[in-house]
Amino acid sequence: MRAILHLLRSHPSPISHFNFHLHLSPRFLSSSSSRFHLHQPTSEEALQHHSHHTQHLSTTSHREKPLISLIKSCSRSHLVQIHAHLLRTSLLQSPTISLALLTHIALSPSRNLSYSLRFFSQIPKPNICHYNTMIRAYSLSNSPEESFRFYREMRRNGISPDPLSSSFVTKSCIRMNSLLGGLQVHAKILSDGHQSDSLLMTTLMDLYSIRQKCDDACKVFDEMSHRDTVAWNVLISCYTRNGRTRDALGVFDTMQSSRCGSQPDDVTCLLVLQACANLGALEFGERVHSFIREHGYGNALNLCNSLIAMYSRCGCVGKAYDVFKGMPNKDVVSWSAMISGLASNGHGREAIEAFREMQRMGIVPDDQTFTGVLSACSHSGLVDEGWMFFNSMSKEFRIMPNVHHYGCMVDLLGRAGLLNQAYDLILSMAVKPDATMWRTLLGACRIHCHVTLGERIIEHLIELKAQEAGDYILLLNIYSSVDDWEKVIEVRKLMKEKGIQTTPGCSTVELKGVVHEFVVDDISHPRKNEIYEMLDEIGMQLKIGGYIAEVTSELHNLGADEKETILSYHSEKLAIAFGVLATPPGTTIRVAKNLRTCVDCHNFAKVLSGVYNREVIIRDRTRFHHFREGRCSCNDYW
Repeated sequence: MRAILHLLRSHPSPISHFNFHLHLSPRFLSSSSSRFHLHQPTSEEALQHHSHHTQHLSTTSHREKPLISLIKSCSRSHLVQIHAHLLRTSLLQSPTISLALLTHIALSPSRNLSYSLRFFSQIPKPNICHYNTMIRAYSLSNSPEESFRFYREMRRNGISPDPLSSSFVTKSCIRMNSLLGGLQVHAKILSDGHQSDSLLMTTLMDLYSIRQKCDDACKVFDEMSHRDTVAWNVLISCYTRNGRTRDALGVFDTMQSSRCGSQPDDVTCLLVLQACANLGALEFGERVHSFIREHGYGNALNLCNSLIAMYSRCGCVGKAYDVFKGMPNKDVVSWSAMISGLASNGHGREAIEAFREMQRMGIVPDDQTFTGVLSACSHSGLVDEGWMFFNSMSKEFRIMPNVHHYGCMVDLLGRAGLLNQAYDLILSMAVKPDATMWRTLLGACRIHCHVTLGERIIEHLIELKAQEAGDYILLLNIYSSVDDWEKVIEVRKLMKEKGIQTTPGCSTVELKGVVHEFVVDDISHPRKNEIYEMLDEIGMQLKIGGYIAEVTSELHNLGADEKETILSYHSEKLAIAFGVLATPPGTTIRVAKNLRTCVDCHNFAKVLSGVYNREVIIRDRTRFHHFREGRCSCNDYW
């Protein structure tokens, strides 16, 4: 304290005005779905990038430097005393000192915005750096809309924003999910002539990406005069977030080439691994894994966790376990990813054992861990174990079940045929059931042909105003399974009246790093003639092997032969036929399906795995099916 008083007393006289501008570190960029920092330049990078706005620290007087250092390092109570001294002297007129104190108050970990606002109002002539500090502080707060007030006030006072001002207020638009605000700021950026600032433009790209305006984000990218790794990463994030996963993989290829001048970094790898996981692109994911090892990222915890998730979602739980086993450090995310991977690939009991090993290692499970272990119980029909884990959440670990945990239990009970218990559990939930949970039970009604309960669930979905095409398809399945074709006709008529259109089934298979996509009756593939010839040959061989078409999977009131013909050209069958055609005997065929695979396609893959001595792995909307030697890992329980 004596040192503070001594330092304050050493500054009794007015300080002359300085032109030194202290710039804050530029904004960080975030990606979707899990949001992590794409880049956060250091203060040195910020000063270099905006050098036309800054001057060297040497312009600060020797008498000011100790006070600025003290401000940066002192506690809140000492800041108040320094503030009081500034008010009693002319020190507040120094832009450098006032900015240092404002920055500490507004942007330190213990920032106080109300105090920042009071101090800002006492600054005689706030400059652009003062305004930028307030704009950034509010962009990081729970009141990001306040950034606009300072942005407008700055302009009214004749101070032109710089790229930092615009980037911070754009970040506020992202926080508020405001596309309109972002469009207004974008217009100002163009009128101010700041479109050449690459860091600012990547923030705009991120805004458009989050608002699902992928084409607008791409347009901003195309108009950038300089594209660094950050900009390319945002373009990967945009494609992944908006479902254009194959475009995301293409960006990685471009970055690896010499065409763009920017090499992939660890963030690029995270984003591409997510795209590979979504698409089931194993070969591409393995390429990324090799890149990670070659560039020294192999021990990065977040990358290892992403690799576990990627391999698991590509049906390679063995490779996921190899990554997991080789990690020098494992956190709860690592264990949860491994447990979920085992669960989704049909290794329910192994997932439970991994959960118990995690506890023995002293890792405390979180809500994601329990989602994984409850999913393992659901996919493996372990009802008693499911109830045990569900009850232990709140009793032993103080984790209150959320909708995902209840959803796993409803799925577990529904698959086991305990439909009334599942329904009662939904009604007794402490949280409000969402549409996904009702759909889960509706799917169980389809499996067990429970018409009455299925109709009741549709009523709940109508009350939530959340009914979708898939709900009506499930209802159609229920009615057709009991040959109630009059109800099928009624539902189809209702769907037509409401303009409800179904999502077409789509299956993908990867070959030599290229993802091939198929829909029902697809004729778009360049090898379509060969594929259909192969599918006909497979059909004949499988009938010899005992395959009989499951015509109940076709929901139209047609003859058995007509139904069988329609079922013959489902998207996963075309994908499998292409796999048989294009790969050597014995090669595993991996297919990703956007919808739940039907009973007939499941039987088709099961018989084919035995007749052709092929392992076939199908990832549908809910789980993996590993077909080997005429059997499936789900034991026909899905």
